[in-house]
Amino acid sequence: MGRVLRRQKTSPRNPIYALYQRRIRRSLDAQNLPRHLAMILDGNRRWARQLGLDSAAHGHRAGAEKFREFLVWSDDVGIDVVTLYLLSTDNLRARDSEELSALIEIIGQLAEDLSHFRDWRVKHVGTTAGLPDELVRTLEEAERRGEGKTGLHINLAVGYGGRTEIAHAMRSIVASHHLQGGTIEDLAEILTPELIAEHLYTGGQPDPDLVIRTSGEQRLSDFMLWQSAHSELYFVEALGPDLREVDFLRALRAYGQRHRRFGS
Repeated sequence: MGRVLRRQKTSPRNPIYALYQRRIRRSLDAQNLPRHLAMILDGNRRWARQLGLDSAAHGHRAGAEKFREFLVWSDDVGIDVVTLYLLSTDNLRARDSEELSALIEIIGQLAEDLSHFRDWRVKHVGTTAGLPDELVRTLEEAERRGEGKTGLHINLAVGYGGRTEIAHAMRSIVASHHLQGGTIEDLAEILTPELIAEHLYTGGQPDPDLVIRTSGEQRLSDFMLWQSAHSELYFVEALGPDLREVDFLRALRAYGQRHRRFGS
């Protein structure tokens, strides 16, 4: 059975804007929406600086609120899986301690909130190395809370790096093969892209059909490097906290108009 687009209330503040938004929504084909949507919400720090706010934490909090909105938009149009890029392995090394502490607290609160909302399921994708024990426990509890739920599946990419993920997958394959008494020659025979995919953090999930990035930057920044091999990319000029629902709908419309070749 095909998915059905569900209606969502539009903002009453600007009737023309609301009319335009409804028109885009009506133009979407429920059979031609991404099943898995990935989001890089970039520009939170620049947003805070432009507003003259005294710390980057203000931007990260605004970004967390936007993530909540983004997930509602996604759920309401029938997206099955959403992956949010929250904290990279590079961030763990490069951010100053004060900003990183605030960001970790914000991520923990976001994970907690999402695990209690609707029938959503939360999963941590990434390494726990370098993450505070309290955040690891919060992510684990949020994931357990989703057991048995059937709603929107949300991957929280925390302590995530695409190259690190691939290295972890390879180590997992080698370790498993060794425990089974296999030889290097045997491993060479069975090592396929499909086997590697099974050992990624997102093993068993569909690859993202569409990756959206805000702030005008046009790069993946070590995000889902393996899984996005055939993903469609969509870049938005707006800084993360300024993303609007109409920008989201335009991204879906653009995706629906593209002819996906999957490398052929």
